[in-house]
Amino acid sequence: MADEIKYEYKTVQTVRGTDGLVISRLQKDGWELVEQAQGTLRSTLNFRRPKKPQPWLLIGTVAAVLVTLAIVIGAASALSGGGEKKDESDKSTTAASEKPSATPTPTAAESAATTVITPQNNPEFAALLKADYCDDANLDFANRHEGQAIAFNGSIVNMAPHGDYDTRYDFLLGPGDKGPNTTAGPAFKYEDVNIPDLRLTGKEIPATVAAGDKYRFVAKVGEFNADQCLFFLDPVSTEVR
Repeated sequence: MADEIKYEYKTVQTVRGTDGLVISRLQKDGWELVEQAQGTLRSTLNFRRPKKPQPWLLIGTVAAVLVTLAIVIGAASALSGGGEKKDESDKSTTAASEKPSATPTPTAAESAATTVITPQNNPEFAALLKADYCDDANLDFANRHEGQAIAFNGSIVNMAPHGDYDTRYDFLLGPGDKGPNTTAGPAFKYEDVNIPDLRLTGKEIPATVAAGDKYRFVAKVGEFNADQCLFFLDPVSTEVR
């Protein structure tokens, strides 16, 4: 039927306790909650919303404009081709006469990659550790520093087996010493890791780890999932405090 409503669907996994916030955020964007399944650590939320009708007339007009523009650009390229070849020949001659520098200068990106970000040397990170775990600052920081190393004093907020595994886990980490009672800062997550992946260090390395344990975490910045409000990290080292 022409008037039949067509839907698009979205499935989101959240950390237990954050369901209401995620539902509210998506409902503002027009999503309707159709199913909610709660697990030990995570909840699965299924949403739907009506698909927007496609403006076919507008699409056809834009396509026609693009075709015309492509023809004009092609003609201009053909007319200027001879001049470009001469310029390329001149540039090649100039480049051949230049000698490369003996010692390459490190780029700003390379210098940044070797610096471990801490609350002491990075005001942005210091502020992030006190911000709300769903704040837009999480996404901004993840996009700006993906792949870089960070270090902070924190604790294990939650720990649960990953899927059906007995020796692989999902860790939820938070800044500070409050463990499961952590209320400020990002919801950092190590996903699908075993205990050796943590690379435990310190004077007294424990035989086991558990929620509430305090460590100095060094990790690489991953992505921030705005739907789940989870900030993913990859462990580098974990020092007992």
